[in-house]
Amino acid sequence: MSITAERKTALMQEHATKAGDTGSPEVQVAILTERITNLTEHFKTHKKDNHSRRGLLKLVSTRRSLLDYVKDRDPARYRAIIERLGIRR
Repeated sequence: MSITAERKTALMQEHATKAGDTGSPEVQVAILTERITNLTEHFKTHKKDNHSRRGLLKLVSTRRSLLDYVKDRDPARYRAIIERLGIRR
């Protein structure tokens, strides 16, 4: 369900806006998207895992808040994140 340290580092390097960037909204959204994808796969086999489902809803909410923040600050950057990660909306 969780992502490995290597995968997390790869996501940080791939979506970083500058060298050493670990906290920009792009990086945070990319990591959250990876975790959401992993949990979605988990629920295909564990349909009744409601404790993890609550965590999934929290992750989705956090990602939505970050995307709303970026959308308010820079709509072009928002569209770039959405397109790059393949998130619809």
